[in-house]
Amino acid sequence: MSNPLTTLVAVLFFPGLSFILTYALWCQWVSRKAAARLQNRQGPLHTGWQGTLQPLADFIKLLVNEDITPAAADKPVFNYSPIAVFAIPLAATFLIPIQSLTSLWGWEPIVSFQGDLIIILFLMSVVILAVFLGGWSSGNVFGAVGATRAALMMLAYEIPLSLVAIGPAILAGSLQISEIVDWQVTSVNTFFRAPSIQGIAIVGVLFIGVVIYIMCLLAELELRPFDISEAETEIVHGWQVEYSGKKLALLNAGHDIKMVLAAALVTSLFLGGPAGPILPPFAWFILKTTFCVLVLTNLSVLFARFRIDQMVAGAWKYLVPLAVLQVMAVVALSGVI
Repeated sequence: MSNPLTTLVAVLFFPGLSFILTYALWCQWVSRKAAARLQNRQGPLHTGWQGTLQPLADFIKLLVNEDITPAAADKPVFNYSPIAVFAIPLAATFLIPIQSLTSLWGWEPIVSFQGDLIIILFLMSVVILAVFLGGWSSGNVFGAVGATRAALMMLAYEIPLSLVAIGPAILAGSLQISEIVDWQVTSVNTFFRAPSIQGIAIVGVLFIGVVIYIMCLLAELELRPFDISEAETEIVHGWQVEYSGKKLALLNAGHDIKMVLAAALVTSLFLGGPAGPILPPFAWFILKTTFCVLVLTNLSVLFARFRIDQMVAGAWKYLVPLAVLQVMAVVALSGVI
């Protein structure tokens, strides 16, 4: 049985709440800086070294701003939705293998059990419900329309996202993320010692899964070209139009944590998790997830926004069938190896 003090430290500090919140702000800075460079801007510059403290300053500024609840809003739902958007992805990060105090040179999440991958996918889906309820309960027609757009978009991409996430689990023969990471490490070592046609085929199929997964994550995070909750012809911020002060701070922080969770899932399912040579697992987790954030940011800047009909049609006509074929290929290959 683990030491209660060690467990408390792991939950509150590392790799728990404090680390995730700090790292989420860091990823926001990385994303803003990368987007600014691609658009020939400077990005955050003055608060802290090269603007590294700007995300924290923005968060604190929103916390002290006036917090307004519209008179027409469904107040309980409107007030509690930001808490759900913030807390649900934060809870899901506890299932991600980063590095625990009980295993300083291994990968072990705070909470790990058979089926934790399904729980993470479920929690990511629940966030969609919180987003929809938050916008719909605002009493604002733009908030309701933005919530409907966001829910339609996320639901369309949730199916292919979940399908390709199951691929590595099928190959590993486990729904436990830490065991999927173990399988990847073992398979990579085996492949480099004795390359095979089956190994090359598996890499190719998983690469297709990564491409589908990243496209779905762009929609999940409401990044371009899938930031459809607010239209080009509107000057309001989609489903968040009525949120301000502390509630808006929680929504922004929840989005940053969800970005960390998305990057961590790509890392865990397709990039070998925190495993790597020479450096400790913690350092590899930072490097790999930061790389994933940069990829997401680059794609979101490079492409123009789709219309809602284009987005839904693209999901159902192309990504869902391609994801099904990818899973079928994974099942076939898992029977060979």
